[in-house]
Amino acid sequence: MNTFTKIVALATLILIITISGCTTTNTEPEPIPDIIENGKQNRFTVSTSAFENNGEIPSRYTCEGDNINPELIPGILPENTESLVLIVDDPDAPRGTFTHWIVWNIEPGSIINENTTPGVQGLNDLKGTDYFGPCPPSGTHRYYFRIYALDTMLDLGSGSTRTALEQAMQEHIIAEGELMGTYSRE
Repeated sequence: MNTFTKIVALATLILIITISGCTTTNTEPEPIPDIIENGKQNRFTVSTSAFENNGEIPSRYTCEGDNINPELIPGILPENTESLVLIVDDPDAPRGTFTHWIVWNIEPGSIINENTTPGVQGLNDLKGTDYFGPCPPSGTHRYYFRIYALDTMLDLGSGSTRTALEQAMQEHIIAEGELMGTYSRE
């Protein structure tokens, strides 16, 4: 191959990679990068008495039951945690990730009790602010309960969007944890 042919082949390859990257669809939520402080990742556990991590969510916490939030217990948080953020979503929804509940300015160190509003609520994908439990149209879906430890309280009004929340918390995440449960409608 001569130099000109090599350049054209390389340019074509770069163009194909660029175009294919622009047309892929991703139903997984964009991961928030790992937080590394003092050379270690800051992660904590999130647990509940309602179900095991990766286990089936009881119908009590779904649209087929009482449609209330389960108890959530954050693990050990960094000392400089000022508030917590909770995002509950379903990455398996037919049209992409479906946000079921967003809450911020949750008191650090507290248990998020069942059927409570632990902080300021934002809009879910039904355009409401209350918890909306798992309600898959078909099949088994995964539901992530992600808690983020922040180094500040957020100055964000009730009813704000998930996008606004993610922008506001982006530079303030110091640790994170998640619990995942599954659910299938009968």
